[in-house]
Amino acid sequence: MSRPPTQRGDKITDKRQLVSYLESGNKPADAWRIGTEHEKFVFRTDDLTRAPYEGPRGIGKLLDGLRRFKWEPIEEMGRAIALGKGDCAITLEPGGQFELSGAPLKTIHQTCDEVHEHLDQVKAVTAELGLGMVGLGFDPKWPRADVPWMPKGRYKIMREYMPKKGKLGLDMMLRTCTVQVNLDYADEADMVKKFRVSLALQPVATALFANSPFTEGKPNGFLSYRSHIWTDTDPDRCGILPFVFETGMGFERYVDYLLDVPMYFVYRNGAYIDVAGHSFRDFLKGRLAALPGEIPDMGDWTDHMTTVFPEVRLKRYLEMRGADGGPWRRLCALPALWTGLLYDQTALDAAWDLVRDWTSEEHAALRRDVPRQALKTTFRGKPLQGVAKQVVEIARNGLQARGRKDRWGENETHFLDSLSHIAESGVTPAEELLESFETRWDKSVDPIFAEHAY
Repeated sequence: MSRPPTQRGDKITDKRQLVSYLESGNKPADAWRIGTEHEKFVFRTDDLTRAPYEGPRGIGKLLDGLRRFKWEPIEEMGRAIALGKGDCAITLEPGGQFELSGAPLKTIHQTCDEVHEHLDQVKAVTAELGLGMVGLGFDPKWPRADVPWMPKGRYKIMREYMPKKGKLGLDMMLRTCTVQVNLDYADEADMVKKFRVSLALQPVATALFANSPFTEGKPNGFLSYRSHIWTDTDPDRCGILPFVFETGMGFERYVDYLLDVPMYFVYRNGAYIDVAGHSFRDFLKGRLAALPGEIPDMGDWTDHMTTVFPEVRLKRYLEMRGADGGPWRRLCALPALWTGLLYDQTALDAAWDLVRDWTSEEHAALRRDVPRQALKTTFRGKPLQGVAKQVVEIARNGLQARGRKDRWGENETHFLDSLSHIAESGVTPAEELLESFETRWDKSVDPIFAEHAY
C-alpha cells in the first residue's frame, strides 16, 4: 500500500489533467526502468504468531532498528508507519506484511542486488528481536482474528468498507503477500500493447508463482488462494478489465474507469477522511458531503489510483500484480519474466501473437480456474503448462536480446531458471508445499516457518 503523498499538486479543473498525468509516464526505451516490490509475513520465532505493531518485539521496533541503515521514518499521527531512502520505501500492509518498494533500476542484476541488501538488513534486525520473515501468497497458519492491524488511517476506512463489497476483502488485507514488478512504456500505443499482453498472461504468472495452498493449517483446495481471494474482494476495483482489449483503449479510457471506481478516503492535514463509496466525478464537481465545495488536487488523484486492484494496474508505469509472494530465489524471477516479455520488441510481438486471438470468455475462464489448478488448467484442450513453457521461452529470448550483463559477463537469462524448472516439470511451488505437508511435515504447516524463512 502507498504512503501518504508528500506533495498535493495542482487543483484538478479538467479531465485532461488526469490524462496528461498518465501521458507523463511516456519514456524512450533507454530510460525504461524496472521497479520490484515484494511483501513478507513477519512472525515471532518462538511461537510463530504474526508480529503486532506495538511492543518490544513489534514491527514498530523493526522499523526503528532499520534506521541504522540510513532509512528515514515516515510518520502518521506520531508513529512511524513506513521508511524512505532515496527512491526506495519500506511500507506496511494492513496485517503488518513488510513490503520493500524498490528503486527503478536498469537491470535485473541491480534488482537482485537490491533484494539481497534488503534481506541482509532485515535479517540483522529481526534476529535481534526474535522475529522472522517468510514469503508465501497466503498466511498458512493463523485465522484472520489472530492477525494484528497496523495503525494506518486508510486501513481503518478500508476495514469498514471491504465487507460491504465482498466476502474475502479482509483476508486480502490481512493474510496475503505478493511480489510485483513495475515497468515503463514509450507512448500510448506501447502502453496499450503491453497492457494487453500482460493482462492476458497474468494467469500464467499466477500459475508459475502459485504458492498459497494452506489456510489455518490445512490445504484449502487452491494452489494460489491469494489469487482466488481477489475474485471476491470488490468487483468495482478488481479483475481483468475487459475494456483493455477493446477498440478505443488508451489513457483516457483508463481515466474514465478510475473515475467510476468508488473512492475510499481523502487525505487532509495528516488524517484520512472517510468518503468510501462516493464518486471521484462528484469530487471533481465539489460535491463531496465531507468536503463541501472543495475540488480535488493531483495528490487526491494519485491516492485514488492506489485504491484500484486489477490484475495489471496503470499509473505512470504498468504494475504486474498476479504473483504470490515466495522465497528470495524467486523474487528476481518475476521482474525477469516481465522484463523479458515487455522490454524487447521482438519478444513483445511474439507474446502478442500468442494472445491476440484469446477471447473474453477465455480470459475469464483462466482467471477463474488458474487459482485452483495452476499449470494443470485446461486451455484450448491442453494443460496451461504448454503456454507457460512458451511464455518463459519468449521471456528468455527477450532477456538474451537485451544483453544486459553483470560484472562477470553473465546476462539476465539465468534469473528465469527457477521458472523454467516449474514450467517444464508442471509442478508449482504450492504442489511442492503440499507434498511436504503430506509426507515430511506430518500434516503440519509449522515447518514452513523454518524451511522457507528468509
